[in-house]
Amino acid sequence: MSISSDAAVDLLYIIALFLGGVVVVVSPIIISKLIAPRRTRQYDNRTEQIVECGVPPIGDAWMRYGAVYYLYALIFIAFAVDVLFLFPVAVVYNTQYRWQDLIELAVFVGILSLVLIYAWKKDVFTWNRRKFRKG
Repeated sequence: MSISSDAAVDLLYIIALFLGGVVVVVSPIIISKLIAPRRTRQYDNRTEQIVECGVPPIGDAWMRYGAVYYLYALIFIAFAVDVLFLFPVAVVYNTQYRWQDLIELAVFVGILSLVLIYAWKKDVFTWNRRKFRKG
């Protein structure tokens, strides 16, 4: 059983792309292990941690975020994914079913607008800071 030259070239492309993918995945891990600091600063009974900006850490790193933060994130993700739907419609628009595309797009953007108005009415976009007592 012999492999034709076209199949051999295709197999070489697949192997080269696979090896390229492995290199792209493994190289950042190896580079970070080589250049990462081996030890952290520890002075004045502070925690052992690396601070990027050079400012000493204040407080605990495990702080709780409010639900509003997650609502912002969910709304952002929902709108980002929904905008991805608009690109294929814009590419195909004006080719075949013009009115049907326009109506579907208007309904889609209308539903998005209703979601945005609902979130606005529920005060999702107001971020009230909590005041902490020192003590």
